[in-house]
Amino acid sequence: MAENGSLPAGQAAGTAALLWLVRDGRPRTRAELVAETGMGRSTIAERVDTLLGSGLLTQTDNAPSTGGRPPSTFVFNAAARVVLAADIGATHAKTAITDLSGTVLAEEDLALDIAAGPETVLKQVSEHGDGLLARAGRTRADLLGIGLGLPGPVEHASGKPTNPPIMPGWDGFDVPGYVEELVGTPVLVDNDVNLMALGEHRTQWHDQQHMIFVKIATGIGSGLIADGRLHRGSQGAAGDMGHVQLPHEADVPCRCGNTGCLEAVASGAALATRLAELGMEARNSADVVTLARNGSVTTLKLVRQAGRHIGEVLATAVSFFNPSVIVIGGALSQAGEHLIAGIREVVYQRSLPLATQDLRIVQSRAGERAGVYGAAAMVVEHAFAPAHLPRYLIAPEAADQVTA
Repeated sequence: MAENGSLPAGQAAGTAALLWLVRDGRPRTRAELVAETGMGRSTIAERVDTLLGSGLLTQTDNAPSTGGRPPSTFVFNAAARVVLAADIGATHAKTAITDLSGTVLAEEDLALDIAAGPETVLKQVSEHGDGLLARAGRTRADLLGIGLGLPGPVEHASGKPTNPPIMPGWDGFDVPGYVEELVGTPVLVDNDVNLMALGEHRTQWHDQQHMIFVKIATGIGSGLIADGRLHRGSQGAAGDMGHVQLPHEADVPCRCGNTGCLEAVASGAALATRLAELGMEARNSADVVTLARNGSVTTLKLVRQAGRHIGEVLATAVSFFNPSVIVIGGALSQAGEHLIAGIREVVYQRSLPLATQDLRIVQSRAGERAGVYGAAAMVVEHAFAPAHLPRYLIAPEAADQVTA
């Protein structure tokens, strides 16, 4: 055992591998664990005891006997700890308490103003989290960690926002440090679209190794899943498709300071502005969706054309990245089939047949929960990685005392 009382690195890696296996929720006997992992019986026994003592594994009803005493079975205990997940937007946050499998135990939307600054917003979210914990019948002591999604660029390694355009006062702010001081538990932060991509993949498309999630709302962004893992890029800026220039729209100004950006032409905000110029009641993405659902021909034509513009950028992404599925989410995705039809029209026309022969372009299945699902998954996967798992484990000799 290491000097700090946790498991040695090699032992922790093996325990993490075992934990990853049982997280599928299927009960297994020790013999099955030996067969599936290739570890020795004594090694499995030791690591099972460690996980039992830490509460992450629990014993279930005995398996059917093949003669003699029925063997014990063990299953992942998703209720052992909980996660506070928050998908923070410009004017509201979707917050939830989940168990370790991502099941939502309590959730609520919280009205806020991102422009009020990090201290104000993060205090609101933290205090709101205490109320959700109480509703779920849990306390801060049960928290595995906190996962936060922010509506702007985030340097994931530090959790600090980087020049976020709609978040005055947030640039370089130590979000994880501030929230951890408030709540007393580890905190992870990422861009909201990355977490939506992760949440959509883990809950709906876990069998697909390469996926693009596109959020179309006030702005446009995307998250990339490569080889089953979230791809952030070297600076955490991967997927920023909203600021790819459309050459034929080069005179349209964008809030980033450039012109002709996809976001300036095809986002919910851009469509709302265009509709307002035509004398229609439209202030934001929600208004655009309402008009589209009510059958406004003008709105539906604009939405379809927005899909074509987005498809132009995605056609290039398909050729470079070759995903098996593109998921369309965000507020504007609720405008109906016209948006996705426009995207499909251009992507299938301009991308090579080999890249599109099995490609699906679909609406988000996780919906509004995608961000909190992703925030919870980010925390759990970080905590259960070999480098971090030891802090949540107790050594086998301590486990013997617990289970005695």
